[in-house]
Amino acid sequence: MNITATQARQDAGLSQTRRPADEAIAADARALSEQLKAMRERLFAPTAMKTLRSFTSGEAAKLIGVSDGYLRQLSLAGEGPQPDTGLGGRRSYSLSDINALRRHLAEQALAKGNAAKARSYLKWRDPEAGEHLQVISVTNFKGGSGKTTSSVHIAQYLAMTGHRVLAVDLDPQASLSALFGYQPELDLTGNDTLYGAIRYDAEARPLKDIIRKTYFDGLDLVPGNLELQEFEHTTPQALGARHNGTDAGPLFFARVQAALADVADDYDVVIIDCPPQLGYLTLSALCASTSVVVTVHPQMLDVASMNQFLYMTSDLLSVVREAGGELNFDFLRYLVTRFEPNDGPQAQIVGFMRSLFGDRVLTSAMVKSTAVSDAGLTKQTLYEVGRENFTRATYDRAVESLNAVNGEIEALIHAAWGR
Repeated sequence: MNITATQARQDAGLSQTRRPADEAIAADARALSEQLKAMRERLFAPTAMKTLRSFTSGEAAKLIGVSDGYLRQLSLAGEGPQPDTGLGGRRSYSLSDINALRRHLAEQALAKGNAAKARSYLKWRDPEAGEHLQVISVTNFKGGSGKTTSSVHIAQYLAMTGHRVLAVDLDPQASLSALFGYQPELDLTGNDTLYGAIRYDAEARPLKDIIRKTYFDGLDLVPGNLELQEFEHTTPQALGARHNGTDAGPLFFARVQAALADVADDYDVVIIDCPPQLGYLTLSALCASTSVVVTVHPQMLDVASMNQFLYMTSDLLSVVREAGGELNFDFLRYLVTRFEPNDGPQAQIVGFMRSLFGDRVLTSAMVKSTAVSDAGLTKQTLYEVGRENFTRATYDRAVESLNAVNGEIEALIHAAWGR
């Protein structure tokens, strides 16, 4: 339901008087929804949909793994997609252009019998070589740990480096979907989240019908909204029905895995942004995962909270394992987020974690940066905004941190594939 600004002010005024709490909260929700819609239309005019910026020839060359001079030679020779040319002959490439160039260079390398070189350009997994779909759950049940920010940057980095990626928003709050330009209460009509593929009744539909393309070439999305919470309510009912002899299909912990199996051939990596709670959704995601990244903010209360999270996860997963669930992770890593290197107590906590967990703590950390938070004001990530929008030193420091973390995760993925 859309409302005008006048109606929103009237609702706000009425909320000062005695009225049912549900009506007051609904009025606030409608007012906020309308303002978010107006903001999206203003930021992403004229279509009110996000688009990805183009990349300079230098950025494109770095992403592909060639020199800028070689990229210029390809352009002059008319090989591969031709870049847009701006003032002063500056060349720019879309991400789809970059991926097309990767395919072109990989074909050239294969024609010369250099399979290793081809793979350096085109990083798609090879099922025939035993390279399985990598499903990575990014999780923690402490809010503010940087879980969604980490998820979206990992997914975008992997897409930019030539992988086929599926991002799954499993959080009913749908922050990941918002970063991809979706406003759940406006853009999703029902049965179009992962819940649509894992529900227990006849309304279930194939995951391939739910997946949406994004403005990132090679990166698709399963959006989220509040209907995901239904899985937490219907699962106990399904377990009760099974106990009474009624078959409701796969047990809850196998349903996400079964849904992903139907689209596995189309992707190399799946990134799941888990909800900040340890419910049936999170457990089902963990059971579908080949790897797990646990985000943690280096504060003592956050570390103590993570300790309880690990205990609870262990207890619940042991029950799942006894019920027949398979739990074999290629890697489990702790990712330090919002890290301030000059903060003494934070540095001590990171050192404490490294002494306990060793190499299970990623070597790199996501540093706290105003560049990331400033990009978030317009529902963008650091990979989407140009360097010209920030102080160069601030931008470069933040991107260097992101690339170090995500490059480390990429290396773990490739190691799991035996590369």
